[in-house]
Amino acid sequence: MSDRGSSQTFSRTAAVIPAAGRGVRLGPGAPKALRALSGTPMLVHAVRAMAASRAVSLVVVVAPPDGAAEVRNLLDAHPLADRDSTRTDVVVVPGGATRQESVRLGLAALPADVTAVLVHDAARPLVPVDTVDAVAAAVREGAPAVVPALPLADTVKQVEPRTGERAGEPEPVVGTPERALLRAVQTPQGFDRAVLVEAHEKVAVEGEGATDDAGLVERLGVQVVVVPGHEEAFKVTRPLDLVLAEAVLARRRANDGF
Repeated sequence: MSDRGSSQTFSRTAAVIPAAGRGVRLGPGAPKALRALSGTPMLVHAVRAMAASRAVSLVVVVAPPDGAAEVRNLLDAHPLADRDSTRTDVVVVPGGATRQESVRLGLAALPADVTAVLVHDAARPLVPVDTVDAVAAAVREGAPAVVPALPLADTVKQVEPRTGERAGEPEPVVGTPERALLRAVQTPQGFDRAVLVEAHEKVAVEGEGATDDAGLVERLGVQVVVVPGHEEAFKVTRPLDLVLAEAVLARRRANDGF
């Protein structure tokens, strides 16, 4: 393990990256997390984003159930930047059938001295280090659950979904939530480890499981707080998102030599 964590006065912070999904909205081919972004898999970008934070001393990547060896080889072929490689450990564990199960397996792989956990989407490869640091700092300062989020730019409508034989019909609007009270949530989401473990043990979610770990914690009655997110922490879900991500990386290379 990294020497950095043993010299700190507070317990270590780890990041868990569930990367076992297929990403069907990006079309056929490799799982979403393994898609290339400027020649480098998105998962590698995400791992590097977590490792860039001085708060994070361990990254646990949760691979597809039958793809742990492939992911390990991929990460070995794309090492961390030199400034991060000596202070951040990266381990790979096989995941489960749902995101919720994969996060739970990632939590189970953490050593005992990790008391703060960041859960980050592999499909958010470009989150800035300042956002990671802000989430980690809020957890270290005592918040049991923290999410980065942005105000909404669009008006949001609540509708009555059409299902079954009526699927595809126009959906009636049943309400317009007040936009000023809403936020678009991003990752990494930060947690006191014991709180997040309890949420995964006690809160059962049917179907595909939980897509938002903070939502599990909310169901325990534990308060979740928000810190400012960043526009570059968007989720790469559709082909157009890949175009935007490539543009962000091109701008970083031009401005910062990224």
